[in-house]
Amino acid sequence: MTSETGTGTDIAAGAGRRRGEPLPHDLLDDAERLSREQLRELQLDRLRRSLRHAYDHVETYRKKFDAAGITPEDCRSLEDLARFPFTTKADLRDTYPFGMFAVPMDRVRRVHASSGTTGRPTVVGYTENDLSMWSDLVARSIRAAGGRPGHKVHISYGYGLFTGGLGAHYGAERAGCTVIPASGGMTARQVQIIQDFRPEIIMVTPSYMLTLLDEFERQGVDPRTSSLRVGIFGAEPWTEEMRREIEDRMDLHAVDIYGLSEVIGPGVAQECVETKDGLHVWEDHFYPEVVDPITGEVLPEGEEGELVFTSLTKEALPVVRYRTRDLTRLLPGTARPAFRRIQKITGRCDDMIILRGVNVFPSQIEEIVLRTPGVAPHFQIQLTRRGRLDHMTVRVETRPGTGPDAREAAARSIAQAVKDGVGVSAEVAIVEPETLERSLGKLRRVKDLRED
Repeated sequence: MTSETGTGTDIAAGAGRRRGEPLPHDLLDDAERLSREQLRELQLDRLRRSLRHAYDHVETYRKKFDAAGITPEDCRSLEDLARFPFTTKADLRDTYPFGMFAVPMDRVRRVHASSGTTGRPTVVGYTENDLSMWSDLVARSIRAAGGRPGHKVHISYGYGLFTGGLGAHYGAERAGCTVIPASGGMTARQVQIIQDFRPEIIMVTPSYMLTLLDEFERQGVDPRTSSLRVGIFGAEPWTEEMRREIEDRMDLHAVDIYGLSEVIGPGVAQECVETKDGLHVWEDHFYPEVVDPITGEVLPEGEEGELVFTSLTKEALPVVRYRTRDLTRLLPGTARPAFRRIQKITGRCDDMIILRGVNVFPSQIEEIVLRTPGVAPHFQIQLTRRGRLDHMTVRVETRPGTGPDAREAAARSIAQAVKDGVGVSAEVAIVEPETLERSLGKLRRVKDLRED
């Protein structure tokens, strides 16, 4: 990076910066100008309406509320939301495909769905108003990330039933940007398009960004000479070590975007380029809570737990206290003072590995790999069973030109760091470059080969 300070003009002109300038006041929308007190008043009004909408039009919510002995009118304060029952992914799967929709199908303008790799997919729907609101929030996110009208946005999220591609696409257009709808795959061609079309912004999963970086270097192109100045990365957890890896190799701002299809898609929360200190939740549309993953008790601000969302304005698929399984903590707002932040999400309740009684998260392994010399940021955790005991192997790619002694040293270093920092023993296998499967969408770090 060339400087520790910079402006939105610098970013547009192609000067990479560690920090950006706060968004000019005239580019903030009305909600971003609210005080915290004004926002809470708006939230309560919208929350009460959304609870009534869900109760009146979705049988699952009506049954859940009735079983809990609670009505929408019992929500007289934001804190009263804690009395309402949770919604889970199982509720959407049990009512597959459209049983959680709160409007007739003739008002639904689009449907998206999860991959369904672990069972029935979860199906989500959008009215015309939902789609417009979604585009507004992704546009707000792009502005917060440093994007400006006239920028070209290269979108490498997958298009189709996955919400990433189309969510980013329409949001970028709403922000006044020029969209390059590259989608996923054809990595060599994507690098060529970036070289030829010269976009300022890329929206992609962080793991696929690493694949693109490798391809730049394979083609003999220094990634730091590209036109890209902002990377908006989401759809999977990633660590501060990965941020540093991407920023150092690409000379751009790497910022986080958060969302999930059940809540709306990308654009639920966004990291601001001027601070890079967590993601501001767009609380005028989504009310966040953090709860104890075991007891469901709402935790005080600052304590880590499971992130829960209630939609405030959605029509087709309102969600009430939806359990995301993502682990984070709520923090006060900074760059957008009215909106609280969530800490960068680096793990999920359901991604946690329990290995011989020890809780292991892939993000812990990632941090170790990324600070180990001689290896690439590509790794995979394999779980097997040897006799009666579970066994973990961490397969890590070496960097080109790394000799045998350096590989052995890297393997020993990673194994020792896992034992010291995580508390489990792991076998470490250093493999050849470009050996491990590359991600074109959401990355799957864990391969469980244990027999049931």
